[in-house]
Amino acid sequence: MPKRKPEIRIRSYGIYSNWDPKTKLLPKIEEFTTRVPATIDIEFGFIINIKWAKNSELDYCIDHPGILDANGKRRAPFDGSVYVKTNDWDFFLGDTIWEPIKDKLGPWRMSVGIDGKIVAEKTFEIYADQS
Repeated sequence: MPKRKPEIRIRSYGIYSNWDPKTKLLPKIEEFTTRVPATIDIEFGFIINIKWAKNSELDYCIDHPGILDANGKRRAPFDGSVYVKTNDWDFFLGDTIWEPIKDKLGPWRMSVGIDGKIVAEKTFEIYADQS
């Protein structure tokens, strides 16, 4: 029997409740959006559902607009990889906003890939909150 082709879909995207990575629980969606106010500790990103890809390596990347390191140089995108745990698995890719806010404004492109191919991506526009 041939191996099934992985199925990937974005379940939700936008602003979420705060996420505790120490638990197995994923954050809850609060608002579907790609425009996110630059508010300290706001959680944003997306949840994907992956079927038929158990033990595949999942690569993720968060390409931010130009977050600076302690020396004032632009940090590289945040990236890494995880292994798909089951044949019906949900994965959250997200981030938050922290001080200083100024270098967090602009587009944040988040992507997930399997076997070198992008299978899910969203770009979030972080804007200065006027409230």
